Amino acid sequence: MLVYLQPKLVSKYFDGTTAPISISEGCMFSCSYCITSPARGNLTSYPSKEIVQDVCSALRQGCKEIQLTAQDTASYGLDTNSNLGELLSTLHSAEGNYRIRIGMMNPYTTLKNLDSIIQGFDNPKIYKFLHLPIQSGDDDVLKKMNRKYTVEEFLKIVKKFRDKYSDITLSTDVIVGFPTETDKQFQNTVELLKKVKPDIVNITRYSARPGTKAKTMHGRIKTDVVKERSKMLTKICSLISLEKNLEHIGKKYTALVTEMGKKDTFVGRTENYKPVVIKEKVAIGEFVPIEVPDAGPTYLVGKLI
Repeated sequence: MLVYLQPKLVSKYFDGTTAPISISEGCMFSCSYCITSPARGNLTSYPSKEIVQDVCSALRQGCKEIQLTAQDTASYGLDTNSNLGELLSTLHSAEGNYRIRIGMMNPYTTLKNLDSIIQGFDNPKIYKFLHLPIQSGDDDVLKKMNRKYTVEEFLKIVKKFRDKYSDITLSTDVIVGFPTETDKQFQNTVELLKKVKPDIVNITRYSARPGTKAKTMHGRIKTDVVKERSKMLTKICSLISLEKNLEHIGKKYTALVTEMGKKDTFVGRTENYKPVVIKEKVAIGEFVPIEVPDAGPTYLVGKLI
């Protein structure tokens, strides 16, 4: 049983239903397009006792959704002989009715403790939601990005999570138009996404950031080509997202109501972190049973049952 610790001298104040809690700062490696490591320094994982204390404090203040955040949550503990899976296990027995969302995990660091992390997700209070950026579906581009994993390794992680949690929501990120990216390499990304069928794809057009290795790379892609690739990929991913959401029609969930929506609706999150629009009157912070009669590319429609 997880014990509520005594408050720190300066307790954090959380306002609302959602509590973002940082578990680490900095980064242990440097992607060629990213400025995080030079800007924020090396990885520093916060002590698990302090994280537990923050979680317990948030719950006492009435928060219902805990969001564990970091530049890369899967890096947690790599500097302290611990890991994300162990941290999640310490939170399993925290009392109360709430849910925990795990932030972005880099495939490279996820592989280091894959089994432990997957086991750490094995709790009904943890959203079955995996944010695992691929960035490119081509191994040569990934090398130039200094991502330190391959497409095959990304697929391995996805398969192992889906084997354990068949209804898990997969979110990924893609950078379009990285220097030297050929039409064939871009097509490899398209084919990968069609194969994996992520629920969510965050598409970014490459832009050179000062102080990064990628800024000095030759082979910049023309702006109109990048725009066209981005436009094409957006259409494809929207269709995939709709297809994935339509699979939830007829299913029943318990949604945590997190915010007001448009036109006097409410927005909640299912057990797998799917956004669900509820037209009936509910209370923010309430857990409500719903059935899914309809869906769009970016949300499910929920009807109270």
